[in-house]
Amino acid sequence: MKRLILPGLLLSAVLASPAHAALNEGDKAPEFTAQASLAGKAFNYSFREALKKGPVVVYFYPSAYTGGCNLQAHTFAENIDKFAAAGATVIGVSLDSIKRLNAFSADPEFCAGKLAVASDPDGRIARAFDLAVSDIPAGRKDTRGEEIDHGRVDRVSFVIKPDGKVAATIGGVAPVANVEKALETVTRLASARR
Repeated sequence: MKRLILPGLLLSAVLASPAHAALNEGDKAPEFTAQASLAGKAFNYSFREALKKGPVVVYFYPSAYTGGCNLQAHTFAENIDKFAAAGATVIGVSLDSIKRLNAFSADPEFCAGKLAVASDPDGRIARAFDLAVSDIPAGRKDTRGEEIDHGRVDRVSFVIKPDGKVAATIGGVAPVANVEKALETVTRLASARR
C-alpha cells in the first residue's frame, strides 16, 4: 500500500504542473501584438506599449466560457483595480476567436468590461512563451452549450517586468490562486520600486 502512495503523489505533482512552461524568472519575454477585446470592442494590443506603463501580467488560459477560465477571468476583473494600483496591466490570451472574445470581454459575469483578452488563433504567441498547444477533443462544448472549435494551452501566467524580463511564472495552481499569486508578485514589484 505504501509503495502505491508515493508514485501516486508523484504523478499528481506532475499532472498539477504546467505541461510546458519554459520561460522562467529572468528569461526575456517575447514581444507580440494581437487582436484583443475590451468591453466587447476589438483593438490592436501591443505588448511593447503595455510594458512602457509598467509590469504586465500575460495570462494564458484554455478557452473562454469554460469553468476554470470563467472563474479566473471573473477574479482578474474583480481585482483589476488592485493590479492597476501596483502599476500593472493584465492581458488574457487564448486560442479563442476575436468574436468569442468580444462576447467574453463584455460579459458581466466574467471579464465584465474590465479585463482585456487577446486572440491567438494559431497559437503563435503561446509557442513564443514556450507553451504547448494541444487540440480540444471534437464535440467539447462550453458553458453556453456552444462547441469549442479551437486548440488550447495550459493555464499559465507570466508576470513581466518593464525591462521585458519574467518576474514570475505561475502554473499548476487553481484559477483563483493563479490570480492571487500574480497580484502578490506585482505588489512585491511595486514595493521594490518605492
